[in-house]
Amino acid sequence: MTIAKGDALPDVKLTKVGPDGNEPVQTGDYFKGRKVAVFSVPGAFTPTCSAKHLPGYVAKAAELKAKGIDEIACTAVNDPFVMGAWATRDGDPAVTMLADGNGDFAKAVGLELDLTGGGLGHRGQRFSMVINDGVVEELNIEAPGEFKVSAAEYMLDQI
Repeated sequence: MTIAKGDALPDVKLTKVGPDGNEPVQTGDYFKGRKVAVFSVPGAFTPTCSAKHLPGYVAKAAELKAKGIDEIACTAVNDPFVMGAWATRDGDPAVTMLADGNGDFAKAVGLELDLTGGGLGHRGQRFSMVINDGVVEELNIEAPGEFKVSAAEYMLDQI
């Protein structure tokens, strides 16, 4: 079942990618007591994700934070080393990379994406959320092949 606005975020393990190495985090602890903008991409280094999605959140980070967002996080069903390399190439310290290496987060929120037909395995759908103290305040799920409602600009209009 897909998560909905007003639902508590499931407690699963992700890996926070940082300059001092990779750190396991539990979503229950990570999202507690703050307002976090989360966006999910099907994969690091993929065309729309690298050309539009991540750069949009990097460019709009200050505006999102001015509207009360404490942190901006990007998640993808990729290992932390891939997420770290993507952060080095296209990211910014204003956006935290959260690796969902086994797809546990994507599964737990009901937003898995089967791309096995194209050789990409099981991934997470393209979406964005505003999580306020562990509860989904906003949820934007993209239609297949689209990039509209999960963009930073769309989120800015919501908050």
